[in-house]
Amino acid sequence: MELGIAILLVIGLAVFTITPLLAPEGSAEDALPIDVTPLTDLKRRRMVVYENLKDLEFEYEAGKVAKDDYQSLRENHLAEAAQLMLASQEQEEITENDLLIEKQVAERRAQRKSKRPDPFVCPECEFENPLSVKYCGNCGKELPQRSRKK
Repeated sequence: MELGIAILLVIGLAVFTITPLLAPEGSAEDALPIDVTPLTDLKRRRMVVYENLKDLEFEYEAGKVAKDDYQSLRENHLAEAAQLMLASQEQEEITENDLLIEKQVAERRAQRKSKRPDPFVCPECEFENPLSVKYCGNCGKELPQRSRKK
């Protein structure tokens, strides 16, 4: 009985550990839009804080939050909004050249993520070798020079 439970536990842990490793790389959710900059991120975070303040006001007026809790939460949200506003003002002082550089860096990162290595296809068996190799990994035939170097 105990051995069966131990085996099930080990199998469950193995599946839990291996599942992320088998997931496809570079899903569309991982990629950020090219136009995301520190300034737009700060503005987005500030809008979230304002939404949280509005929700807090609504819940306080509905009687779901005690007055003391409301005051402390409101002060925390206002302090966070003030910090985000200061950080936004500092970011706005960045020159146009800095913004251009940031945009180019973001574009290059997006290009690097989207580039996949070209498959090296064997003319004999049409096997797609994952790396630039001299011989096919499936049939062992020598690959032509053009399929090895790109």
